[in-house]
Amino acid sequence: MNAFTPHAPFTSGEATRRWLLHLAKGAVAAVHPDALLTDNLPPPPAGRTWVVGAGKAAAAMAQALERVWQRHYPQAELGGVVVTRYGHGAECRHIEVLEASHPMPDALGEQAARRMLDSVSGLGEDDLVIALVSGGGSALMTLPAPGLALRQKQAINQALLRCGAPIREINTVRRHLSAIKGGRLAAAAHPAQVVTYLISDVPGDDPTLIASGPTLPDATTAQDALAILERHAITIPDSVRRHLVSDVSAPGPGAPGFSRDVSRVLAKASDALATARERAERSGVQVRLLGDDLEGEARDLGRAQGRMALTAQGEISTPLLILSGGETSVTVQGDGRGGRNVEYLLGLFDTLKGAEGIYALAIDTDGIDGSEDNAGALFGPRCWGRARAARLSVADHLARNDAYSFFAALDDLIITGPTRTNVNDLRAILVLPRA
Repeated sequence: MNAFTPHAPFTSGEATRRWLLHLAKGAVAAVHPDALLTDNLPPPPAGRTWVVGAGKAAAAMAQALERVWQRHYPQAELGGVVVTRYGHGAECRHIEVLEASHPMPDALGEQAARRMLDSVSGLGEDDLVIALVSGGGSALMTLPAPGLALRQKQAINQALLRCGAPIREINTVRRHLSAIKGGRLAAAAHPAQVVTYLISDVPGDDPTLIASGPTLPDATTAQDALAILERHAITIPDSVRRHLVSDVSAPGPGAPGFSRDVSRVLAKASDALATARERAERSGVQVRLLGDDLEGEARDLGRAQGRMALTAQGEISTPLLILSGGETSVTVQGDGRGGRNVEYLLGLFDTLKGAEGIYALAIDTDGIDGSEDNAGALFGPRCWGRARAARLSVADHLARNDAYSFFAALDDLIITGPTRTNVNDLRAILVLPRA
């Protein structure tokens, strides 16, 4: 299915699906870097201006920054290096764009992190570092702490992802196994001033959690990271345990050198949801916003919101849109293909069982749901009958964490390609009144 077609009223099932896709397109556009950096530039310093960055939006942020910088400060030099996910690059003239693996770190991500760390060393008080940070940067900027190996970080990262640990816990561990995260990149750049622009993909929009906070002081400790690994019963190599027991290298709140630094969150999930809400209300649709920071097991959230939609349908006389954002988790028990958005939708699908007048969409705003090629999926009432005709078993696909294959068989995946932004998930359930 081609994603994001123009607006249409609810005159048919296909028109309703197009309306939902158009709503999602507008929400993603509202948080794209092109719309964010025009009025947010610092003045050029007396010395050099150097850009670093990591994340799924880092290349698009660098491209937008270059364009606005040249317009406002045509005589001021600009250079730097950023890293983004494979396929998420953007053409820049002065800032080097590197690509690496996500969500599983690779050697190119390690090399990129080392390049960034080396590039800011030796800067002075008259220099300025602009950090462009977005979701995904933690995996893309992987530089193991001294004495640790990349393979150890890869194994721990994979175990955390498979057990369904929330992103807050995953990034706490990542920070304390790193030589660049948890404020260490900014510490290497000081005494230069560091100005950080962020696109948030974390519930609550805490800047220190976005991409594991490479330029911001860290309020967590290595002991917190150790406790997380032990709570999830993850195997801890002896060298990793020794490091976590003894490490105190992350700059904490109030650390010297950070007093001149500035950080600003340019876009977050609530901005995308606000745009979706505004567009829906202009169409005469009432909106129920459940929050921008929902977490939990994806399929369980889908089932809970399915029950909510069924209850609401018996109470409304005009169309209702149920909106939510955040980042759910998937506890992987099978060998199927999937992502948290399609797993959420399959739990919802199982609860609705083809209820008339209810449509649902869920996407990751970066255009990639998990590690597949889809942003998410979309379904309507007729999909239940189509699934039964195709002999698709919801229970089997859930048991195997194979929601991708389920919606692929129905041709209901949403394929957008990389959007080059990332404020996490957008979920929308459209409930039409019963006839």
